[in-house]
Amino acid sequence: MRPPGAVVVEELVAAGAAVASAGAVYLLSAARVVKQYERGVVLRLGRLQRAVRGPGFTMIVPLVDRMRRVNMQIVTMPVPAQEGITRDNVTVRVDAVVYFKVVDAAEAVMQVEDYRFAVSQMAQTSLRSIIGKSDLDDLLSNREKLNQGLELMIDSPAIGWGVQIDRVEIKDVSLPETMKRSMARQAEADRERRARVINADAELQASKKLAEAAKQMSEQPAALQLRLLQTVVAVAAEKNSTLVLPFPVELLRFLERAQAGPGPGPSDAGRPAPSAAPPESGVESSTIGPAAPSGTAEASESRQD
Repeated sequence: MRPPGAVVVEELVAAGAAVASAGAVYLLSAARVVKQYERGVVLRLGRLQRAVRGPGFTMIVPLVDRMRRVNMQIVTMPVPAQEGITRDNVTVRVDAVVYFKVVDAAEAVMQVEDYRFAVSQMAQTSLRSIIGKSDLDDLLSNREKLNQGLELMIDSPAIGWGVQIDRVEIKDVSLPETMKRSMARQAEADRERRARVINADAELQASKKLAEAAKQMSEQPAALQLRLLQTVVAVAAEKNSTLVLPFPVELLRFLERAQAGPGPGPSDAGRPAPSAAPPESGVESSTIGPAAPSGTAEASESRQD
């Protein structure tokens, strides 16, 4: 039979072991670890504890406290594509992306049930509103201004939720096929118009230069002959079988003035007279003009005799 002291010691050891086990379980249930990019919001018996737990090891009261971890990193949230009608009555489909982060963990937990879902719904609503207030040209070319307006529309209610909108970007604008073809025709017509204007401007400048060149050549007739020789050289360099030689108009005018003169000049003295062509066989030559009246007079005189 064991002595009473040994029994007491065994009971004390068992009680100490039980207390140690209970303490270990309590510590394990009370211990919490908060990551560097998180903050811990503690609710004690349903009441918010203003002291937000920072990163590292922390303790709470088991069965009394509840701690909710809030991510403080920037969240990238795609906004589903929204279909709407622009101010100039064009149906488009626009999608965007929102960058936001939590700046007040306690407000993000207490003021809104799910801040991610709330930001997503607000972004979709604001995007549809932006589509209805904008023209198609603004959606395609003036996106920076629309991004700023969209950011302000989302950030206004999000401030009360402890959320800050960092940036909003419109990713893509989908257009109907008919509108794409119309825009392509418009761009083609605009490019053709600019091409015609440039061509007409070039013709105008070329005509002015040609007028100046013609004026200069009229003062120096030898320049026209030099230009003619240059043209012959340029044509002959192509090794063509046919050589086209331009004939100066001034030479034609000189010959025309020479033929219209009062008589042959000194240079025509030694030139032989052109021979008359022999009459065709079986055809008698007749004189037309003043010979007819003389023949008639001779005939009338012979009748009187």
